Amino acid sequence: MAIYNKEDAKAIMSKALEYSKADNCEINLSGDNSGNIRYARNTVSTAGARSNQQLVVQANFGKKVGTATIEEFDDKSLEKVVRRAEELAQLSPESEEFMPPLGPQEYDKSKMYHESTASISPDYRAAVAAASIEPAKAKDVTAAGFFEDYSDFSSMMNSNGLFAYERSTGLDFTVTMRSNDGSGSGWVTRDYNDVGRFDAEMASQIAIDKALMSREAKAIEPGKYTVILEPAASVGLLNNMFYSFNARSADEGRSFMSKEGGGNKIGEKIVDERITIYSDPLNDLAPASTWTGDGQPRKKTVWLENGVVKNLAYGRYWADQKGVAPLPFPANGIMAGGDASLEDLIKDTKKGILVTRMWYIRTVDPQTLLYTGLTRDGTFYIENGKLKHPIKNFRFNESPIIMLNNLETLGQQVRINGNLIPYMKIRDFTFTSLSDAV
Repeated sequence: MAIYNKEDAKAIMSKALEYSKADNCEINLSGDNSGNIRYARNTVSTAGARSNQQLVVQANFGKKVGTATIEEFDDKSLEKVVRRAEELAQLSPESEEFMPPLGPQEYDKSKMYHESTASISPDYRAAVAAASIEPAKAKDVTAAGFFEDYSDFSSMMNSNGLFAYERSTGLDFTVTMRSNDGSGSGWVTRDYNDVGRFDAEMASQIAIDKALMSREAKAIEPGKYTVILEPAASVGLLNNMFYSFNARSADEGRSFMSKEGGGNKIGEKIVDERITIYSDPLNDLAPASTWTGDGQPRKKTVWLENGVVKNLAYGRYWADQKGVAPLPFPANGIMAGGDASLEDLIKDTKKGILVTRMWYIRTVDPQTLLYTGLTRDGTFYIENGKLKHPIKNFRFNESPIIMLNNLETLGQQVRINGNLIPYMKIRDFTFTSLSDAV
């Protein structure tokens, strides 16, 4: 049984703690059930299911820490894994940044679990594949996709009295559609906690339409263009920016958030005043875990407000060094958006480029957050408020900071990769060369 309820998880971890002889002991117990289906060339290729459970023990003597893992939870196995963690701790060097386990905490109730998602069956997965494959065949398009769903739980307990437990569910869907002449490609991704929000046929149709629309793409000169970025196009750059909201790397001079002469950029305006980014584990559309791996509660936190840096994440050790309260790194990113739909943004653009997706993003300069990457799976030229024709893909060199300072319009939010990101119209986006990839 991979999924334990709150009471059973607590009983197992309590039994393991009884065996502890260390100064402190922390137990993490987790498990998951998942299923998937994969298809390519308009045919299902694989399908499977997994059930897994794991208990992790971390023991410390002073600042010496050891960790051991086991997947059997009878009394003998629990004692064995605790002894092993303690043996490893005794053999380990001291950790200069060790922080003792937290005491009891209060957590908000997570919104990540939906029984309907936990009940997804193999028949449902097959229907998802059919909802891609059948319309693709009818349009002379080839589908290749992957659908996965999961139900899991996480729990932890330590010798200082802390206990945490939560359940979650989720699904991830990705499909690429290629025109059978090889010249057009469309792509879409969806992820939800609640399967009731997912429409496989509608998502697949978007990818089919883009595959057909992107055939026989024309080359245009690289340069600076006004772009409309779908969330899948901007999320990679934005996530790389989110990683810079770390106080330690900023204070040590290792990130974009480092201030010349020392310190960090809290309180400084770095992007357009319309940009507000926050995290909220209780957001209805993109809920996240309400506690961290070391047991800290997660709360709604504003990171950027009206373009100004409001907070940076402080790990417990760095917070202790700086004499401030810890602030956990977020589990989701929510960027405030506007009312405009994608269609509205296109209609309001005299000349520009619609970008479906960016990929293969790599760092050029971490101090300025300059990145390079490629467009993919549907790039279109806009003229007088309409998609005029498909264009060949580009390589870009761009910083999310420059991008967010060149903001023209914020559109509606869309969930992607557990985040909420709006459509955006950006001026002077830098494309450096053409790519022959479809």
